[in-house]
Amino acid sequence: MGYPFPYVAPGQVIGLLGGSFDPAHEGHAHITREALKRFGLDRVWWLVSPGNPLKAQGPAPLAQRMERARQVMQHPRVDVTDIEAQLGTRFTAETIVALRARHPGVRFVWLMGADNLAQLHLWQDWQQIVETVPIGVMARPGQRISARMSRAAALYAKYRIPGRQSQLLGYADAPAWCFVNVPMTDVSSTAIRAAGEWSS
Repeated sequence: MGYPFPYVAPGQVIGLLGGSFDPAHEGHAHITREALKRFGLDRVWWLVSPGNPLKAQGPAPLAQRMERARQVMQHPRVDVTDIEAQLGTRFTAETIVALRARHPGVRFVWLMGADNLAQLHLWQDWQQIVETVPIGVMARPGQRISARMSRAAALYAKYRIPGRQSQLLGYADAPAWCFVNVPMTDVSSTAIRAAGEWSS
């Protein structure tokens, strides 16, 4: 059945934070609030994925993860969605194409932690992603160096917007990316599952 698509108006800047959220936790909520402040976003949509193609084991049921995500992320400018399940997209590149077709005139920004930037070159059609939407990268504990030395960072080095100008990201034309250091929490979904506080 799915949840209603969030309302969006042409000209708005929408940050997209994708993931399995298995489970969602305060770290996800924290980087979302930081992204709203740092990148000049009007709203952020959480894209709770049906499953992560890079992970061998499947996540907890989507409805269970959606419910937890909505408990964790309560903010007037953040929408928790199951958009990928509704669109039938499996990969980020497909999702971005579908959203841009569905919402012409809306400016989308892909959001990720620095750990994802470090492995971005493993993603399906990753260069298409970089060249379609601006990307906002937020540093997480222990990932600063590997992300900055990553293949994606090297290949698109000249398109990097300095952190002090991060508010420009939402209005930049792709390729464009910005790396900001934010105070991070060390909590992780993996640790929560390992502690037996969440069952997939």
